Amino acid sequence: MTRSDNLHPPAIVIAAGGEGQRIGGDKPQRMLGGRSLLAHAIECAVAQSDCVALAVREQGQIDAGGLPVLHDAVVGNGPITALASAFAFAAAQGRAQVLLIGCDQPFLPRDLAAQLGAALGEHRVAMPVSCGKYQPLAALWRVDQAALADYIAQGGASLWRFAAAQGVVHMEWSETAASDPFANINDPAALAGAEAHLSTLARTPAP
Repeated sequence: MTRSDNLHPPAIVIAAGGEGQRIGGDKPQRMLGGRSLLAHAIECAVAQSDCVALAVREQGQIDAGGLPVLHDAVVGNGPITALASAFAFAAAQGRAQVLLIGCDQPFLPRDLAAQLGAALGEHRVAMPVSCGKYQPLAALWRVDQAALADYIAQGGASLWRFAAAQGVVHMEWSETAASDPFANINDPAALAGAEAHLSTLARTPAP
């Protein structure tokens, strides 16, 4: 890790451009605990960085609440396009690292950026592993626009494969499936489960 890496927290970009067909569309605005999934993601991001933006498919897709909005250069390529937007945003803001997260992960650790930053070392990517699953859409990346542009130009579309090519360190989380902080909300059943989990958390006394 270079000295400049320590001067500022990483940029955080919330990927909110998916169509969310399995949940009936407009996933970022689906309500959880009286607030939208997007509001939960924004709260998580701004708690960890002063440099936050949203990545979406097209202009006017979403109300970003005053945050910068990044538009996909190519629609239909999935999260890899959001990462390209995130790299460009971070570089423009003078940030050497960027944390790309999904808008549908309401329980992400509030110290995710710090923990991944500590694990990054000399690697190019730090990626969580939770409940045996890799989490490329909650990974910390060193900004390398040229490498990503070359990967996409060659037809690359997988965040996991790009991370592997760059040099990734995996960081294990020990949570169980019932309390997986990386669980995402893809369908109505998952949303209902998240609502129940949120209610449980609200009833749990503070330590």
